Amino acid sequence: MTLQSLNMQLRFSIITIFVALTLPWSAPAAEPLVIQLWPDKVPDETGGIGPERIRFSPKLGRKQVEVTEQTRLITAVTNPTITIYRPATNNETGTAMLICPGGGYWDLYWQLEGEEVAAWLNSIGVTGIILKYRVPRRHDETEGKPARRPLQDAQRAVSLVRSRAQEWGINPVRIGIVGFSAGGHLAIATATIFEKRTYEPIDGVDKISCRPDFAIPVYSGYLKAKDKDELAPGLHIPTNTPPVFLVHGGDDIISPPENSVLMYLALKRAGVSAELHLYANTTHDFGVRTNDRPYSTWTKSCANWLRDQQFLK
Repeated sequence: MTLQSLNMQLRFSIITIFVALTLPWSAPAAEPLVIQLWPDKVPDETGGIGPERIRFSPKLGRKQVEVTEQTRLITAVTNPTITIYRPATNNETGTAMLICPGGGYWDLYWQLEGEEVAAWLNSIGVTGIILKYRVPRRHDETEGKPARRPLQDAQRAVSLVRSRAQEWGINPVRIGIVGFSAGGHLAIATATIFEKRTYEPIDGVDKISCRPDFAIPVYSGYLKAKDKDELAPGLHIPTNTPPVFLVHGGDDIISPPENSVLMYLALKRAGVSAELHLYANTTHDFGVRTNDRPYSTWTKSCANWLRDQQFLK
């Protein structure tokens, strides 16, 4: 083992201990199931970005993020997967959520906005399914705008989960999507762009609906048009958009709260059921960790919303 590998392993251990003390739920005991998203060639994939790898998030202060210690990221993803964490058998509700970690479409905040989210979902009886979508942006995906390939992965993932719902103990009409930051944009895009796939169908899975049954975008970016109080180009709200639960920090300078506010207003104008939670004195990247700050209660409010919407029984 190299000195670099030893240092990384030690850092993993320290982070694991910290998270165990921070979260009121523990990580699932069973090994998760990992499934390849695409059966053969990944569509629209150019490759050439090197091997998939793990790195750590940049060091940022409280003016930028709520979780300031570094956490694990995944990058250089060319072969998308879903990782399935099922709750304890005596706690299963039949509801499932795809989890879209954030990272600006450059990386995936796998620990903070993936594994920890799956553990929270399992604690309320929900199957958590982390989507490892393609990052970073490819050369033909403009910086400052959403990348296009992640939506292909998300649409495929919803259909794939629905196709195997019975096998995985999931109700096929209770499959939602939750996302954070750029992953929040991906959750909204998946919940509103479902009438036509963004790739050519390849098999029977793609004949199954890719519309999620609900969406939970958290401190989302890319929802607001630049310098305009309107939705970003490419976003529109079909009348059959599923219910949406939005969460944001009022002092977020990475993804300003106007992203969620404007989306909420657009959803209401379109007649879509929507709920918005906006927390004062709160910045970015708070995930699902608990503390004595009001924003950390959003997960409880979300669970109550899911029950009210009949997605948790």
